Amino acid sequence: MTKYHDGFMSQPMGEDDVEFLPILPDDEDPQAKSGDIPKELPLLPLRNTILFPGVVLPITISRDKSILAVKEAYKKDKLICVVGQIDPNVEEPEFDHVYKIGTVAQILRMIKMPDGSNTAIIQGRNRFVVKELVSSEPYMRVKIELLKDATPTNDKEFEAEVSTIKDLASSIVKLNPQIPSEAGIMIKNISNPITLTHFISSNLNIETAQKQALLEIENMKDRAKMMLKHLNTELQMLEMKNQIQTKVRADIDKQQREYFLNQQLRTIQEELGMNSPDKDIQRLRDKAAQLKLPLNVKTATDKELEKLQRMNPAAAEYSVVMNYVELLLDLPWGIYTTDSFDLKKTKQILDKDHYGIDKVKERIIEYLAVLKLKGDMKSPILCLVGPPGVGKTSLGQSIAKALNRKYVRISLGGLHDEAEIRGHRKTYIGAMPGRIIQSLKKAGSSNPVTILDEIDKVGADFKGDPSSALLEVLDPEQNSAFYDNYIELEYDLSKVLFIATANSLGTIQPALRDRMEIIPLEGYSIEEKVQIAKKHLVPRQIANHGIKAKDVNLSDKVLETIIEEYTKESGVRELDRVLAAIMRRVAKHIAIEDPYDKTISADEVHDILGPEKFDKSLYTEEHIPGVAVGLAWTPVGGDILFIEATLSKGNGGLTLTGNLGDVMKESATTAMTFLKANAEKYGINSDLFAKVNVHLHFPEGAVPKDGPSAGITILTALASLFTQKRVKPFMAMTGEITLRGKVMPVGGIKEKILAAKRAGIKDIIIGENNHKHVDEIEKSYIRGLKFHYVKNMDEVLQNALMPVREKNGVDMEAFLKTKEKAV
Repeated sequence: MTKYHDGFMSQPMGEDDVEFLPILPDDEDPQAKSGDIPKELPLLPLRNTILFPGVVLPITISRDKSILAVKEAYKKDKLICVVGQIDPNVEEPEFDHVYKIGTVAQILRMIKMPDGSNTAIIQGRNRFVVKELVSSEPYMRVKIELLKDATPTNDKEFEAEVSTIKDLASSIVKLNPQIPSEAGIMIKNISNPITLTHFISSNLNIETAQKQALLEIENMKDRAKMMLKHLNTELQMLEMKNQIQTKVRADIDKQQREYFLNQQLRTIQEELGMNSPDKDIQRLRDKAAQLKLPLNVKTATDKELEKLQRMNPAAAEYSVVMNYVELLLDLPWGIYTTDSFDLKKTKQILDKDHYGIDKVKERIIEYLAVLKLKGDMKSPILCLVGPPGVGKTSLGQSIAKALNRKYVRISLGGLHDEAEIRGHRKTYIGAMPGRIIQSLKKAGSSNPVTILDEIDKVGADFKGDPSSALLEVLDPEQNSAFYDNYIELEYDLSKVLFIATANSLGTIQPALRDRMEIIPLEGYSIEEKVQIAKKHLVPRQIANHGIKAKDVNLSDKVLETIIEEYTKESGVRELDRVLAAIMRRVAKHIAIEDPYDKTISADEVHDILGPEKFDKSLYTEEHIPGVAVGLAWTPVGGDILFIEATLSKGNGGLTLTGNLGDVMKESATTAMTFLKANAEKYGINSDLFAKVNVHLHFPEGAVPKDGPSAGITILTALASLFTQKRVKPFMAMTGEITLRGKVMPVGGIKEKILAAKRAGIKDIIIGENNHKHVDEIEKSYIRGLKFHYVKNMDEVLQNALMPVREKNGVDMEAFLKTKEKAV
């Protein structure tokens, strides 16, 4: 007999268990000799196996009761009842611990083994059901009733099922290499359906409970269907195992083939003098040896190089590891440029490159002074906030040149992926380090001046919030150990001078704003723009257009005309474009050798640029009652804001138009309420408010408007409307009001005042508490402006309104005479 351990013909091992493959000596129906079986027999419980009729099993007997039962039966008629044990963990099973349907077995032989154990070879005869327990000592004896297996006759379906069972069993034998081919021959030679089902059921690789279920099925067709289910499951499992083994074998063969081919390729490359992977790895080792790498970086580099040495160059991961090592060696670990501590020279460079912006220059000089005295300090995190075109970004280049540092710029506008800052993990296809690490690699030093451009325009979506990732970058207490997901090592950013730029602080995350030192950059005055044009813009445009300084001359008066009539901005970008247009006309004259006047006059400016784009008279002319001029702040600088009010017959309604925000709407409501409450003081009939509807309009309706600073302008327009007194010409104002008529301070004072100066305004009404902000402005920039500092609305209206009513104004008495319509 041959021993098998798993697969289709396996059996679990244990006490009173099967040790060898069950075999069938012949094709005889075991039920044919059932007449000699007594009705009362000893009971033998078996663990982990079920005995089927006709099947021969060798079993090891170790329980005392089982040994007595087998020996007693062997002495008499050699018959014994064999049943399966429900719970195999029970050492001494009782009657309730065994199945009630089993197989009567004939003991063929008893063998005493060398180790002293007892082995019996038994063969199943008939199925039975236990009717009654006769005795439990010294072993269990039971009364039984034999069960008959009836084969269906002339049943084509059953015949097909039996044939399918044979085919499936034969297929399993072929697929399982641990089952000998003789088993397939044995199955094909069994012609009795009953014997076939018992034999295959005994050898199925299924649980004991499932075998017991097969034994208990009375109907042969049902038993055949159940067997087909188990056989199909076993066949599918074997097929999957074979597929996996075939695939693994093919992969191993492919790897071996690639290894040999790569070895040959390496030899060919060496013969031809080409760089082989070994040479690339050695090149990286030599480069690492020359650099003064931190210990953790050197450890990581050596580890990756060893991995490369063992790796197949054709493997997908090879290039990933190679790129990673090259990046580690390209980063400027511990490499710093020497700062220039000549503070006077630094100041000269800053003054030469940028006109004005003294606060920023002073802050850089202070930083250098402390660094010179202390020798080592963390770099500040500066944030330059101001309108476009005032030189925020170009200032970074000047600072880098003044400090003798490298300069890099990182554009953050529209950035919405957190990985752009921290990098991607190497496991992703196309993974890259973040922009911070990339900028350091580009700079080649660990202390560059890094411009974080447009930090207020960082976005956020499902990929993460870059603003949150910047919290670590811009925190001097944390950025000394910045962690990039790609390099998976900490990098010291504390020596990097970060300078962020923004047009507005409103869209910057509060936690991020708290980590930066805010330095506001206001717009330029006309005088400043003239100086910037003379010292920077005109020389640059002359050089850009290939002409010489002697070929064109622009006086201060002409430059002022260009600024006032063709630009309306806080910065100088539009001015730069206008000057470029003039230089193109000069270049054309020179190129075609056309005589021209080298001194550009105002008339020639009009000829080149066309009619003036911005007319001051729009803001300075007298307006009808109900129109007032306010001052507004925008992200691109200061601006002029008209407010128009008109009356119509009605019942006290207030209409607001002009794309207004909630704060501005509330300001209008507050102004209207204050005017109603103080109507008699200002000579207004209080009955009038219930007889009219008021419409307030803010022109340029496509532009969103919001904020409280238009409060006094709205109230002035309403007071002008109801009193029919015009607002004085050349007058503009800004300030917030309260219900008590107090004038509150507002922001953006410099931008607003410069916008008023550009528009030709001569008188400005402003809150008393904003006096200190006006004092900060260079006196020469506000020459010709008269400021009226007010504390309440009485002072505002006293300064803003004409002393007499408009002669041809609206007749208020006509509104009062209108009869109310019946509801």
